[in-house]
Amino acid sequence: MANAVTTLTFLERKRSGEKLTMITAYDYPTAQLLDASDVDAVLVGDSLGMVVMGLPSTLPVTMDDMVHHTRMVSRGISRALLIADMPFLSYQVSPEEALRNAGRLVAEGGAQAVKLEGPAEKFGDAIHRILNAGIPVMGHIGLTPQSVNVFGGYKVQGRDAASRERLKQEAKGLEAAGCFSIVLECVPADLAAEITASIKIPTIGIGAGVGCDGQVLVFHDMLGWGRARFCKTFADARQAMRDGVAAFVAEVRAGAFPAEEHTYK
Repeated sequence: MANAVTTLTFLERKRSGEKLTMITAYDYPTAQLLDASDVDAVLVGDSLGMVVMGLPSTLPVTMDDMVHHTRMVSRGISRALLIADMPFLSYQVSPEEALRNAGRLVAEGGAQAVKLEGPAEKFGDAIHRILNAGIPVMGHIGLTPQSVNVFGGYKVQGRDAASRERLKQEAKGLEAAGCFSIVLECVPADLAAEITASIKIPTIGIGAGVGCDGQVLVFHDMLGWGRARFCKTFADARQAMRDGVAAFVAEVRAGAFPAEEHTYK
């Protein structure tokens, strides 16, 4: 088995130029599959609200939801770095509450690191508290889904000069705060490449071009459910599942299943 991936691995990959890979998981069998597929990191994203809970956004996802799903995923991980999202209002209220909630994701959920959205200008104290407790922190800037109501929708960030400069400064601020890496979501490719070259910690892109140090996708989006521009269907598992269910229904109705080989004597 390959050596376990750690936050130090992320920094080593930045220096060596070898790209990092990260995919979301929300349950045990998916985690097992990803861990056996040489993925570097598994993210229990608050995207679970939209992907597996049927919610309209990530905002209703609770700490209990995140702990529950992180615990399931952790049971299937032995090699990849396990990172858990801090959901809405789990770190914005106070640094003390941020630390308590990050601790839950580690102690109860089994996470090895946490991810939170937003700049150090706003959440630097929370980041420091979490880091001082020995919990690594991944940053996240650009399109931050927990701020969707401020952005007025899921829109690309960093298209004008002022917002480009703001994102560059936010990345440097998160690096200075001690984050081990930063997710760049839905920013122009040239800006993402510029940010990546300007900091010593790795960037993980999603809708941010090939110039990042690594890439992350939602598991379901890469298997046929994705609709965003940055998604690619690497295998159409969605259609394969529909075909399988349709075949089951047809055989049961025709009396072809269960056959003799599926029946106990």
